[in-house]
Amino acid sequence: MQLLYKQDGIRFSWNAWPSSRTEATKAVVPISCLYTPLKEREDFTENPIWYEPVTCKAPCRAILNPYCQIDVRAKLWICPFCLQRNAFPPHYKDISNVNLPAELLPKYTTIEYNINRVAQIPPIFLFVVDTCLEDEDLKALKESLIISLSLLPEYAWVGLITFGTMTQVHELGFSECPKSFVFRGTKEYTGKQIQEMLGLTGSVRPSQPGQPPQTGMAANRFLLPVKDCEFVLTSILENLQRDPWPVADDKRSIRCTGVATSVAVGLLETTFPNTGSRIMLFSGGACTDGPGQIVSSELRESIRTHHNIEKETAKWYKRANKFYDALAKRACANGHTIDIFAGCLDQIGLLEMKSMVNHTNGVMVLSDSFTTAIFKQSFHRLFQKDSAGHLMMGFNATIDVQTTRELKVCGMIGHAVSNNKKSSYVGETEIGIGNTSSWKMSSITPSTTNGIYFEVVNQPTPFTPGSRGLIQFVTHYQHSSGQFRLRVTTVARNFAEGQSPEIANSFDQETAAVLMARIAVFKGEVDDGPDVLRWLDRMLIRLCQRFADYRKDDPHSLRLSENFSIYPQFMFHLRRSQFLQVFNNSPDETAFYRHVLNREGVDNSLIMIQPTLTSYGFDAPPQPVLLDSVSIKPDTILLLDTFFHILLFHGSTIAQWRIAGYQDQEGYENFKQLLEAPVLDAQDLLLDRFPVPRYIDCDQGGSQARFLLSKLNPSSTHATGTPYNASAGAIVLTDDVSLQVFMEHLKKLAVAGGS
Repeated sequence: MQLLYKQDGIRFSWNAWPSSRTEATKAVVPISCLYTPLKEREDFTENPIWYEPVTCKAPCRAILNPYCQIDVRAKLWICPFCLQRNAFPPHYKDISNVNLPAELLPKYTTIEYNINRVAQIPPIFLFVVDTCLEDEDLKALKESLIISLSLLPEYAWVGLITFGTMTQVHELGFSECPKSFVFRGTKEYTGKQIQEMLGLTGSVRPSQPGQPPQTGMAANRFLLPVKDCEFVLTSILENLQRDPWPVADDKRSIRCTGVATSVAVGLLETTFPNTGSRIMLFSGGACTDGPGQIVSSELRESIRTHHNIEKETAKWYKRANKFYDALAKRACANGHTIDIFAGCLDQIGLLEMKSMVNHTNGVMVLSDSFTTAIFKQSFHRLFQKDSAGHLMMGFNATIDVQTTRELKVCGMIGHAVSNNKKSSYVGETEIGIGNTSSWKMSSITPSTTNGIYFEVVNQPTPFTPGSRGLIQFVTHYQHSSGQFRLRVTTVARNFAEGQSPEIANSFDQETAAVLMARIAVFKGEVDDGPDVLRWLDRMLIRLCQRFADYRKDDPHSLRLSENFSIYPQFMFHLRRSQFLQVFNNSPDETAFYRHVLNREGVDNSLIMIQPTLTSYGFDAPPQPVLLDSVSIKPDTILLLDTFFHILLFHGSTIAQWRIAGYQDQEGYENFKQLLEAPVLDAQDLLLDRFPVPRYIDCDQGGSQARFLLSKLNPSSTHATGTPYNASAGAIVLTDDVSLQVFMEHLKKLAVAGGS
C-alpha cells in the first residue's frame, strides 16, 4: 500500500470493492480515497514529458494509460472506460511491444505532461497588511514581509494594500515619493467602483483567448515584478506607521478588514482575471468597521462564541458570513487564492472569513502575535522551492474524475469548489461537494490532499470473477514556472463477491478513519455536535456487526481482525478531538483546526486525530507508549505530538532533579543526555511541519500540562482507583469515559440484535 502511495499519491479505504450496491452499503465505510495530486516524484523532474496526452474520442476523453489494451500491428488502443477503439496518432508509428511510450508502462500509472502552453503573467502576490498593531508587532511583520521579497522569484509580481481605519492601495510605479489611493473603511465598494477609483477603467482591452488581458500601464502602478520594485516596496514597508486614528482605552481599534479584502479582490479581478495570484491577508485583530464587521469597537461587547452562534445571538455573524462568501465566490471565479495570517491573542473572525481560504485552497496560520516563530517560520515556509528553484505551489488547478460504469462519483471533501460538471460519472448520493465530477482549486501544493467518495452502481449483468473497476484522476494546473501541466493518475482495483473475505482483508483502517473524520467534520459544519457523534457511533457499531466475529449477545466473544483492530480507537479519539468538540475552543480555532485536517494526507491527519506519545527513560531507549494516563511516570519524559502542538512533559521526579541542577553536575551526564534527547527529536518534528506547531515545555503538575492531560485516555480518574487500590500513572480529573468503557459499550451494542 505504501508503495502504491509513493507511486500514485493515493490510498483507498477498501482495496477490493464490493460488487453490488447492497454489499457496498453493508460495508458501512464508503469506497473512497485520499488523493494527493502533486505528490512529489523525482522522475518527473529528471525526465519531463514534453508532448500532449493522447485522449479517447468524445464524449469519453479518457487519457491513454497502462490499463488500455493495445494492438501494436493495427496501431489501435481500446479505452477501458468506454471500450471504444482509437487509432494512435501518427507520431506513435514506431510503437511495438518492446518500444512503448511512458504512459503505457506499468510504473507510470501516474504521469505528468508538460503542455505546450505557458502562462503570460508570472504568479502575483498581493500583501494586505493590518496597521492597527502594537509597535513591536508591526515591526516584526514589516521585517518578515521584507525578508519574503528575497524569497520570491524575481519575476513574480507584488503589490501592497494596508488598512486600519481606511484602506490604502500603494502605488509602486512612482518612486519619487510614497503615493497611495485611499478607500473609506465604512463603505462597501463594488468591483466597478474600485476599478474607477484606481483609474483602471478603459485600461483593460479585451484579450484573445489564451492571451493575458492588455492591462496597459494602469495596473503597473500597483503591481510590478519584484526585481523592478523591491527598493520602492522595501522603503514603503520600512516607513509604514501605525494607524494614526486614536483609540480610547475602552475601545478596540477601528479596523476595516472587509473593505481591504474586497479592494484586493477587485484590483486583481479587474487587472488579472484567471491568472495565478495570492492575496495574503495579515490581520492582528477583529474587523470592527464597515462590511465584514464581526464585533463593535466597544470593548464591553465580547466577540461571538460557539454558544452565541448556536443560540443565534451573534448579531454580526450572518451578515459578515454572507459578505465574505461573496468575496470567496469572486476570487474562485478568477482563480485567485486568499491566505490569512492571524497574529492576535483574541479572535480575528476566521470563522466568518474561512470560505475565502477554504474555497480557494489558501493557507490559514493562527498565532498569538507576528513576533512569534509560529508566524515567521510558517510564512517563510510557504515560499519553499524545489530542486530547480521554483516555488512549490501550482495555480488555477482543476481535478476531473472519471470512472468505469460500475462506479459513480459522490463528491469530494477538501479545499475546492464545484465546477458543476454533471457528467455521466456523477452518482445520486452526495457526500461533501457533490453533483459534479470536476472541481477547481485556485492553488495547489505537494501536500494538498482531497477525499473523494464513490458509490457502486447495480449492474444489469452479474460481475465476472476477477473483473476490476478503474478510476482516472486528471489534474490540470499552472506550475510556478508558468508552464501548464497535466498530472494523470489511473488506478484499478478488483471487485469481490459479497461475502468474500477479500473485501475485509483489503480494508485500510488508517485511511478509512481519516475519510470518515472528513465526513464527520463536514457534517459538523451544518449539524449539531451530538448528532454528528451519534452518527459516528452508529457507523462504528454497524462496521463491527458486519466484520467482527462474535456470538450473539455475548460481548466478551467479539473479536476484530488485525486490519480493523485499531479503527475503534481512532473513532474514540476523534469523538474527543477539537474537530468535533468545540468546548474550550474559540470559533476561530475550530475553523483553523478543521481547515488543516481537510488539507493533509493520511499520516498527518492521524497524528491530529490520535496524537503520538513517546517516552524517554533511564532504563530503555525512547519508545512509543499508549496515549493513556498510565504512561505518565515520575521518572520519565514524554514527547507528545498533536500536529498543532509539540509538548515536552517532565515527570515529577525528573522536574525536581532538573530544577535542582543535577544535569550540570559531574557524574550526572546520563541525566543531561536524557533531558537533551527529546528536545532534539522535537526539533526534527518542527523541521518540515506546516503551519509550524506551538512548542510547549512543561512539568507534571504545571498549568501547561493540561495540553497533555486533555489528549490522554483517562484510564485512571478521580472516580476510579482508591487509596487501597492506587492505579498506575496520573489521575485525570474528567467525567469523560475511558477507551476501556467505550470498548465495553461498543461490544455490548455490536453483539445485540439491532443497532
